[in-house]
Parts: sequence; C-alpha cells; structure tokens
Amino acid sequence: MKKIFILTGEPSGDKLASTVVNKLQQNHPDVEYLSVGGSHLNKLGVKSIYDLKQITYIGFTSVILNLFKIRNKINDTAKEIIEFSPDILLSVDSPDFTLRVAKKVKSINPKIIIIHYVAPQVWVWREGRLKNFKKFLDHVLLLFNFEKKYFDRENIKNTFVGHPLLENKENIKTNLSNIIDANKKIISVFAGSRTSETNILLPILLDFIKLMNEKFNEYNFVFHATDQNKDSIKDEVKKINFDNVEVISDENIKSQILSNSIFAVAKSGTVSLEICNAKVPSIIIYKMNFINFFIVKFLVNTKFANIINIINQKEIIPELIQKECNSKEIFRSVVYFLKNPELMKKQIVDVNNTLNEIKSKTSSSSEASAVISNYLST
Repeated sequence: MKKIFILTGEPSGDKLASTVVNKLQQNHPDVEYLSVGGSHLNKLGVKSIYDLKQITYIGFTSVILNLFKIRNKINDTAKEIIEFSPDILLSVDSPDFTLRVAKKVKSINPKIIIIHYVAPQVWVWREGRLKNFKKFLDHVLLLFNFEKKYFDRENIKNTFVGHPLLENKENIKTNLSNIIDANKKIISVFAGSRTSETNILLPILLDFIKLMNEKFNEYNFVFHATDQNKDSIKDEVKKINFDNVEVISDENIKSQILSNSIFAVAKSGTVSLEICNAKVPSIIIYKMNFINFFIVKFLVNTKFANIINIINQKEIIPELIQKECNSKEIFRSVVYFLKNPELMKKQIVDVNNTLNEIKSKTSSSSEASAVISNYLST
C-alpha cells in the first residue's frame, strides 16, 4: 500500500490540501494518509499527529519568541514522518515551517518524494532561497503561471496547477433566512484564521461595525470563521450585543453567504482570491506589530500585499495596511464604495479579467492530483 504524508502549517493550507486529497481518494482509494492538518483533512478521514494551533505563529517576533518550540516541533514532525515512511511527502504552503521539515526528512531518507504545493513567494522576497529548495524538493506545484520562470531558472521541476480557491464548487443550498435577516444586505468580514491575527484585527473590525450601525440599519455583518476560532470570535461578538452580526464556520454556508454579499472586508491572504472568484467587491486590511512591519518592509520586493494588485502592479483592490488599518479608515472606504456602485462594478470587471489570466485549464485539485498520481504509479 502506498503512503502519503500531508504537511500543512495553518488552516488555509489544510483547506488547500483537502481539495487535492479529495481527488486523490477518488482515484487512489487504497492510499494510506497521515498529516499535520486541521478540520478539512479530518473530514476526509485523514488523521493529524497534532493540533495545528501548536504551530500557527505569525510575524518575526512571535517566531523568535517561540523559536525553541518551533525547532522542537520541526524535529518531532520530521521524526514522525520518517516513522510513517511515506512514499510521498506533500508539503503545503507555510514554507518557513513545512519546508524546514521537508529538508530534514530528505536528509534522513532521500527516497521519500517531496512535492511542495503553493510555491514560496520568491517573487516577493528572498529569491535566493531557490538554490536551497533545489537540494530537497522533487516537484513544486505552482498556483500562478508567472512563477514558472523563477523555478525553471534553477531547474526545479514544476507544474502550473492554478489556484484551488478559483474553482467553482457545487454547494448544497441552504435557506439563509434561517441564519440571517433576509431583508438586510450582507457584508462579509474575514478577521483571519490565526489567533495572532484575530487578536489584532477583531477589535478593529468590531469598532468598524459599530460605526456602520450608528449610520445605517440595512446591513448584516457575517464573520467567516474557522472551526478553530469560531468560539473565540463569538465570545467577542457577544460583548458588543449587536443583533445584526453572525459568526459562521460551516464551509458550505460561508460560500453561500459570500456569494450573496454586496461587499467584503478581508484580512490580506488567500481568502481574497475566494472573494474575487465570488465576484464580490472588497477591501483588504492587515496589521502587525511595528518590528514585524519594519522587517517586512525592508525585505519585500513589492509595494502591494494583494495578489491581484501585485499581478497588475497597481491598486485594484484597496489595501489598508498598518496605521491605515483602523475602524475609521475601513468605515470610510466601505461607505465610499457602497455610495458609488459603479466603482464596485469596475473592481469586479478588473478582477475578473485578472482571474481569467491565472486560472488553470481544468481545476487546481485535478492538476495537482494528476502530478501526484504520476509519482504514485512509479
């Protein structure tokens, strides 16, 4: 029996990995899996060796403060993978964790095929990492076709598979009126999946909602949560005692909520593509402590945070970063869009044109599973 170990480092990676594993299970039902994963992989029957919360650190200072724990976790994870003895190690995103584990695994057992899904963003910063990746990565699955030139340059085997969040999924229809007031318009809110993110962004977003409620009475605000953070977000929402705020973690319901939203306020990250694919206008927000921000500004090669803006080299989706990431600025930006529907339409058109350039021919999960299947067959 063939074995695959799935290595993720945060909830978004768990979600991405699950789309591929779902396809693999259909085509290779006899493969045995083990993972460092979360609720999405768990729903597919893939056991995780520990809770993802143990490794979801964000920012340089957080990593430095937890350096000893992280180093131990890397060593322990590599040991568990070696004991499982997989034919393939599929590492997904979170390169500062997953690729450190992958490198260690390869040094101990070179026979394990290592495939990395979601190429490290060498086009944003630290392009020099490529020479190191070449030593232990057998194949890299690219989300964006413009990344190919970087990996070709170092003769690292790669395949453009597209982004799984750009796939159109069939959802089981749910009567949303049982969840939210059908007479009000929906604004989707994304505070992040990591505790360290929500700790910073949630208070700002709740203040933003307070400002909106003081001015308007026709909106429902829905927080898109994960299974891991829904309870902590609900606890904070209860404190403000608004009757037009909901917290949803069910993937199917979240997808329908987003599709029915007139606008979205989202933490910078992969979720932005999901919002774009749903044809919902949005703004992007992000905030970290000053030291982390200073280091990032020093190291990155791009002035934008959002992938749509990076590809176009101009701001199509507004970004409120650091000091601009406050309740008043978010309020001003959202209200400006709501009062100017032609701007929302233009953003959707511009975004859709960009998405058409970066979508794969079939689906990311199909393309990625095809690459992995080839290795399973050898």
